[in-house]
Amino acid sequence: MKSTSKSPTQGDGLQGEGNYDAARRHRESAEKFVKSGGVEPAAREAAPRSIDEAREMRDAEQAGKSHARR
Repeated sequence: MKSTSKSPTQGDGLQGEGNYDAARRHRESAEKFVKSGGVEPAAREAAPRSIDEAREMRDAEQAGKSHARR
């Protein structure tokens, strides 16, 4: 029985530091979502519902940025 798994050099889409096929699929999915008109409703749904939640979101964003590479 022949193995169907691929080694990194047998065309798995890995090129350098990324997978071009996965990047293409993600980009196409994001474009489809934008064109669907779902961005505004999703943004409203993600908005904080209280002052405390807004503070938590801001603090989480600042914590994430403090760990980002520069």
